[in-house]
Amino acid sequence: MQKFRTFFDKFILSYPKVILACLFIVICFLGYKAKDFKLDASAETLVLENDEALNYARVVSSIYGEGDYLVITYAPEGNLFSERSLKNLTKLRDELKALNWVESVVSMLDVPLLESPGVPIKEIAGNIQTLESESVDKELAKIEFQKSPLYQSLLISRDMKTTALLINLPPDKVYGDLLNQRNYLREKDRRGELSPKESAELKKVAIKFAQHRDKKRQERHQNIADIRKIMDQYRDNAELFLGGVSMIADDMISFIKNDLKIFGVGVLIFLIFTLRIIFKQKRWIVLPVLCCGFSALCMIGILGLSGWEVTVISSNFISLQLIISMAITIHLIVRYREILQSKPDADQRELVLDTVCLMIKPCLYAGLTTVAGFGSLVLCDILPIITFGWMMIVGVTVSLIVTFLLFPNVLILMNKKENRQVKSDFGFSFTSILARLTETRGNMIMTISCLLFAVSLIGIARLDVENCFIDYFKESTEIYQGMKVIDQNLGGTTPFDVILEFDEEKNGYAEPISDTKTEEDEEFGGFDEFEEFDDTDKSDKYWFTSDKMALIMKVHNYLENLPEIGKVLSLGTMLKIAEKLNYGKPLDNFKLALIYSEIPEEFKNIVITPYVSVEHNQVRFSIRIIDSEKSLKRNELLKKIRYDLTHRLGLKKERVHLSGMLVLYNNMLQSLFSSQILTIGTVVLVLMCMFLILFRSVKIALIAIFPNLLSIATVLGFMGLLNIPLDMMTITIAAISIGIAVDDTIHYIHRFIQEFKKDRSYISTLYRCHKSIGNAMYYTSLTIIIGFSILCMSNFIPSIYFGLLTSLAMSIALIAALTLLPQLIVFFKPLGSEEKRNNEQRI
Repeated sequence: MQKFRTFFDKFILSYPKVILACLFIVICFLGYKAKDFKLDASAETLVLENDEALNYARVVSSIYGEGDYLVITYAPEGNLFSERSLKNLTKLRDELKALNWVESVVSMLDVPLLESPGVPIKEIAGNIQTLESESVDKELAKIEFQKSPLYQSLLISRDMKTTALLINLPPDKVYGDLLNQRNYLREKDRRGELSPKESAELKKVAIKFAQHRDKKRQERHQNIADIRKIMDQYRDNAELFLGGVSMIADDMISFIKNDLKIFGVGVLIFLIFTLRIIFKQKRWIVLPVLCCGFSALCMIGILGLSGWEVTVISSNFISLQLIISMAITIHLIVRYREILQSKPDADQRELVLDTVCLMIKPCLYAGLTTVAGFGSLVLCDILPIITFGWMMIVGVTVSLIVTFLLFPNVLILMNKKENRQVKSDFGFSFTSILARLTETRGNMIMTISCLLFAVSLIGIARLDVENCFIDYFKESTEIYQGMKVIDQNLGGTTPFDVILEFDEEKNGYAEPISDTKTEEDEEFGGFDEFEEFDDTDKSDKYWFTSDKMALIMKVHNYLENLPEIGKVLSLGTMLKIAEKLNYGKPLDNFKLALIYSEIPEEFKNIVITPYVSVEHNQVRFSIRIIDSEKSLKRNELLKKIRYDLTHRLGLKKERVHLSGMLVLYNNMLQSLFSSQILTIGTVVLVLMCMFLILFRSVKIALIAIFPNLLSIATVLGFMGLLNIPLDMMTITIAAISIGIAVDDTIHYIHRFIQEFKKDRSYISTLYRCHKSIGNAMYYTSLTIIIGFSILCMSNFIPSIYFGLLTSLAMSIALIAALTLLPQLIVFFKPLGSEEKRNNEQRI
């Protein structure tokens, strides 16, 4: 410490204006780089890093041509099929189609109708009608929509009150190509197979991809705004909601921007208010605000410089940065005021130097423990959480550097006479009450703590990861309202695919059909019509055999009967429609081939192309899960489907693949348990090592860790008892809370050891620590608690839980640090017995 004191005095405090000028230049540079600060709310922020299921999902998407789209739900005040409602719906559709960036709009007005009236299979090609056709029977059309295996609960709700308009967006080939290039090179990099040339190529591709994506995001944001303007014209006579992945991503970016503003400004305003109450002097308001503001600005600039993107998980980084910086500054202020009170004749430079030298060690170790808390997040498998961990590691480091350079150099330029010591009783009575409680009810405190810990373990055992994505948003948001309508009335929200591969040797193409005509052949006009098709067309149509179709129907019906599943679309959907046209009779190979050949291209693109790949000898079952179904257990559902398909239906395990967002989201959720154990275990292990290095005592290290374990165990137990599930945000609470809360433990024990040397009395030392460092702990914890509470203003429910539960953890940690921690010190006497030390002193 003497070397540090000499260095700091000689090179830092001797040139305050130079140091501040250099610091100002760095802040200006990083402030300029803040313009490159970016946000991300893509679907990839909800999946695991390097999840193989994600690669397979991309393969499925490339095979079946899944494009981007938006959905508008339309529920008129009157009858959906009334002339007025259909007229408004037509006008809405036409306005949407007129947008130059819309590829097509699919609605109940223009989808093919096959039973209004019905037509024989061989006449399908020339008799496709829509609701807008002059000859269509609207009463029959209404019945067809109500009973159609294709349109019911997809395009129109069961109660016939709500319909959907599907807005197909043009494919972005550039985005797809850049994404594939980036992911290919990333995968090679992950395996350690990337050459130097490919490494340079990866950087170029990543930059191009980010630039193109950002450009498209801006365009998409404006596109969605245009759609909402059109929708606003129809809200007087109908209830409309906008949905779709692009809309959710765009709205979530708006939420992140809003949260960043609210969290940053809200926390800053609160901190100013709190500092005014605590210290009552302008300098103790301005100086902390400068430290906090500059730290946050530097961090934003570093994010822009590094290319790290903020997600909903890391959207609270500004509030965390402000809170951490404020905690460090308050400890420095309290210590400076104590030294000034004890050494009123000392000059300003000596006071500042004493403050820095006395606080650098506990603040540094407190910062390191906070870094350890955030650092444990990088061990998680979820990329946004990993990035958040790295962001906050850098953020804590920035706060320490900025505060320990800015605070002393600005303070040393201030006139000491203006620095009047204002005596404040703020917080004094609270810490005094806790000191007396600890002295008189110490055993009761330990008993209650043990009981609380035991109850918390029961709650922890009940922790779950099942949660509805729809419940991530407030009911007032359009995301929630739109998803609820789609989820409950239009077949579900979460997409899920079952891919079934056929065994070639058992399910090959059908044998060539005999040239001998039967009576049934005569009915359909024989086979002359097939002569116009080439060999490829013939082989494709002959792929549709009755054996394959029977198996497809078997799987389709099984999936459709699961209560958690909303809409199932597959080749089985077309088969059900075709069987109705065939008077309810099953289709033989000939009729299957006939349907494939005769069906119009636009209808084929609806009922066949998205669900079968003859080239890959496989079929796809496109499923949507009812996310708001209370009985939904994603992991159990996936296990059940896989087991039933392979055991009950007899399919080969290697021929069945589960894919889609449900699988990706479930993989992420299931990783939360292991990630939670790993992060907590890592934090505790690192903290124990730090305590051993700092205090050089196993007994003190164990005493220091228990109050912090109690606080986080209580919060996790509270979540389990109230059935609050772990999610992307709440999983970070344990590591972050224990990393921040342990700061109080370090400051208290460090001060206790110093004060104990004065009279070797545990009780007297306890009272002195509560009156000095106890007040600083109270001030910092109060700012942290209320600062996190501001997160309640978010539209993202996990952020609200994160704020409230972290505030709860910090509240318990503060009380434990000022009751349980000193009681454990008094009870176990880790600094030696008072009698023995008194004898040594007398000797």
